[in-house]
Amino acid sequence: MTILIFILVLVVLIVVHEFGHFLVAKWSGMKVEEFGLGYPPRALTLFKKGETEYTLNWLPFGGFVRIYGEDELDRVEGHADSARAFGSRPRILQAVVLLAGIVMNLLFAWVLFSLTLALGTPQALDDSQVPQATHVALVAASVLPGSPASLAHVMPGETIGSATFGTESWSGADATAFTSFVAKDTALMPIALSLSHGTQVRTVNITPVVGIVSKDPLRPALGIGIAVTGILPVAWYQAPIEGAKATYEATVEIGTGLIHFFAGLLTFSADLSQVSGPVGIAGAVGSASAEGITALMTITALISINLALINIIPIPALDGGRLLFVFIEAIIRRPLPAVAARTVNTIGFGLLILLMLVVTAHDVLKLFA
Repeated sequence: MTILIFILVLVVLIVVHEFGHFLVAKWSGMKVEEFGLGYPPRALTLFKKGETEYTLNWLPFGGFVRIYGEDELDRVEGHADSARAFGSRPRILQAVVLLAGIVMNLLFAWVLFSLTLALGTPQALDDSQVPQATHVALVAASVLPGSPASLAHVMPGETIGSATFGTESWSGADATAFTSFVAKDTALMPIALSLSHGTQVRTVNITPVVGIVSKDPLRPALGIGIAVTGILPVAWYQAPIEGAKATYEATVEIGTGLIHFFAGLLTFSADLSQVSGPVGIAGAVGSASAEGITALMTITALISINLALINIIPIPALDGGRLLFVFIEAIIRRPLPAVAARTVNTIGFGLLILLMLVVTAHDVLKLFA
């Protein structure tokens, strides 16, 4: 099921990206020969509208737009549509068409973030927000290294459902009540904690100790930093604004990470543990889908931003590389040799595949680590 959801997410994001190219190419007067779901070989032609064929293809991993003359080697001199070929249109329009896929992925991320905020996503709550929230729970926000909770393998993000000590028990989502319950254990005997994450529920026995809370060293504690979380929907009229903020913040954070990663590649110091290939992304999508539709929409939005930013990098075979070619052609005022452009794109594509294989191999090794 995880693989199917991952493929569906991938297809949606790539089709959204290609739809951006499609819309702007049509608007700019270029001849769009085909809009395909999946990659060739072609399975069937769904329909034809005007000059554009809409097709279904056998490899179900995305989609594509075929614009006449996008590859100079495929353009025929004297063709009736030569003036509408990609390479014949003003370079500013070529650049806008190439940027359209990137912009569409960012817009799609904004829509997804806005929807998740309107539907409500789990978040940390203060006391004033608890009455308006649903699915309120007490969560382990952090675990102190070397503490009893750490030795019991309590993980950040786990929900604390209940606690039992002798004949006394606690349940609920009141952080103060939980802290007080743990502090009652002056005999420093094990407390049974019921923990859950997604559909997995487990019970661990943890013995409080004193001396780990710096502000109150005599109070028994487990070493868990706790937070009250819940689902608090944003008003529909505020969701687009908050969604835009979330998109901007995620774009800056992801962009900064990509800059550091590619800078590391140039200096042979890149940390592969900070990136994920198809295997790692599929695992993240699967985990998100198990947590609900809003979590799946959130991870999809983040992948969409990643796709947009990676595509704008000036590497041959990516939109950013093709934008660089358009920029160079605008400066030298003539097209680059078609054979040279295709060769550079092929080399760039090969390097990207190599990078993907290396990252994927690293993902697989992490699974067995």
